[in-house]
Amino acid sequence: MPLPLLLQSNSSALAAVMVLAVVALVAWALQLMQAAADRKEFSLMLAGCMVCSAAVGLATVMVMTFTSVDRIEAQLQAGGVSLDAISIPWDASFDSPG
Repeated sequence: MPLPLLLQSNSSALAAVMVLAVVALVAWALQLMQAAADRKEFSLMLAGCMVCSAAVGLATVMVMTFTSVDRIEAQLQAGGVSLDAISIPWDASFDSPG
């Protein structure tokens, strides 16, 4: 199913807003960590790490949303994703006596 028309028309604006949100979260995390270092307070350091991990999660979701939708649709139209090229170390073909 293609992306909704509203999302297609505003995707660059939405991407810019998401990037600004990630940058703002990282800046806030750095301020919290600087305050933690100044006050020697461990709880502020944990709060900074939590804000930074939220920024990483938001960036990950943003990258997945804006880059992989077309690839997934193309792969599904081409017949799906094949896992035949993946060799697992405990696969039965590796267990054959030599």
